Amino acid sequence: MSHSSDTSPMPEKPVCPREVCPQRRYLDIIMAFFVAILISSNIASSAKIVDLGITIFGFWIIPPVNLAFDGGTLLFPLAYVLGDILTEVYGFRSARRVIWTGFIALSLVSLFFFILSILPADAIWEEYAGTEAYKAILGGMSTGGIAIASLSAYIIGEFTNSVILSRLKVLMKGRSLWIRVIGSSLVGQLLDSLVFVFIASLTGVFGWELFITLVLTNYFLKVSIEVIVFPFTFLTVRKLKEKEGIDVYDTGIKLNAFRKN
Repeated sequence: MSHSSDTSPMPEKPVCPREVCPQRRYLDIIMAFFVAILISSNIASSAKIVDLGITIFGFWIIPPVNLAFDGGTLLFPLAYVLGDILTEVYGFRSARRVIWTGFIALSLVSLFFFILSILPADAIWEEYAGTEAYKAILGGMSTGGIAIASLSAYIIGEFTNSVILSRLKVLMKGRSLWIRVIGSSLVGQLLDSLVFVFIASLTGVFGWELFITLVLTNYFLKVSIEVIVFPFTFLTVRKLKEKEGIDVYDTGIKLNAFRKN
């Protein structure tokens, strides 16, 4: 199997220069799914709060918490799964491009929903739906607090996840994918949940009395979903490496989220 110019830490394996490496045929497809899931999960977060009527935790210093969560919590972890796949197969540089593409796309969608919310409404539409219903369901995608919270949490969590996974791959010489994927997700998802709930609470979207409940519930569900779908992650990574003929190790580069290197 050939490798990209990001070079493997195992020198006995051949390294192919970037200009002659195999075409990354599936990268754009994964990016399309990544952006679609990212946008859909944010709309779902705004649209509905789910309460399963189940209590979790309630031990040591952690109080019992109702398993209530926004709709996007069920979908958003899949963006992290795709981020893991991108970093593991194509390396940090490709993952960085996809993460920023998702950030720009989500920002534009939030801007669109904001513009739509301030445009004058049709009189007939106001009778059967109305501006208040729009704000109640889709306001989260357009109001400043929730949009800033979502974008900030996404960019911090995704890049943290990608950097940790990349570094662990080199340190562990590509072994024990499950440890690297779960380990990076534990940190990335924790930061994502903390930043999102903190900024949303700071801007008045959530009450501070819900801070611990929302952080714990979101974190628990997101990590649980990633663990459940890990077999899919493992099989997808293995298949992509075979199909693409590539397995990037990020050696000799700085993992900078804002600058190419």
